[in-house]
Amino acid sequence: MKKSIIVSVIVMLMMVTTAVAQEGRDKFMVQVDGLGCPFCAYGLEKKFKEFKGIKNVKIDIETGDFSFSYPAEKALTLTDVEKQVEKAGYTPITAKVERANGKIEEAATAEMSKKTQGTVSKNVMVAGNCAMCEARITKAAGAVKGVSDVSWDKDTKIMKVSFDAGLTSIQEIEKEVAVAGHDTKKHQAHTDDYRKLPACCKYERLKY
Repeated sequence: MKKSIIVSVIVMLMMVTTAVAQEGRDKFMVQVDGLGCPFCAYGLEKKFKEFKGIKNVKIDIETGDFSFSYPAEKALTLTDVEKQVEKAGYTPITAKVERANGKIEEAATAEMSKKTQGTVSKNVMVAGNCAMCEARITKAAGAVKGVSDVSWDKDTKIMKVSFDAGLTSIQEIEKEVAVAGHDTKKHQAHTDDYRKLPACCKYERLKY
C-alpha cells in the first residue's frame, strides 16, 4: 500500500514538473523606434499576433519599450523578433530575451546599428487636419535631402517616410515638418508657424 502511494506521488510530481516545463516562457524586451500613437502600437501588436502563443504584450509608446512572452519550446530568436518589428514598419533599437532556463541573450549593438544604415522606413505621428495639411507635410519632409518617399494619412495622423540614414535622420525630418507648422511626436511647431496655417489646418496641438 505504501509503495503504491509513493509511486503515485512520484508520478504526480513528474507530471507537474513536465507541465511546468511545457509552460516555460521566454520573455522578450525590445526598444522600438517610430511608435507615435496608439494606432502604431496596435499595428505592432497585430503583426506580432502572427506568432501563435504570444502573451503578456506590453507597449509603451512614450519610451518605445515593447515586451512579450513566448513559449520556450518554440525557440524564437532575436533575429526573428527584429525582422517582425521591421515588417510592421518600425526599427528595433535594442533587443533582449530572458530565456525560461535563466539564460539572457542580447542583440549585439554593432549589428543593430548596421541596420540603421542605408534606406530605412519610419512611421511618425504628425498633427494635421486636411488635404492641405497633407500637401504641406509631405512637401516639407520630401524636401529633406535623403528622403525618397513620404506619405501622410489624415485619419491616422501617421507620416510614413523612407530615407537614406547616411544622409539624414528621422529627427531632422521631424524638425522640418515642425518648421512647416505641424507638431510631431518629438518636435513642436513654433507658435508663429502654427498661427500662419489656414483656418482649416489649425489642428489640436499635441501635448508634450
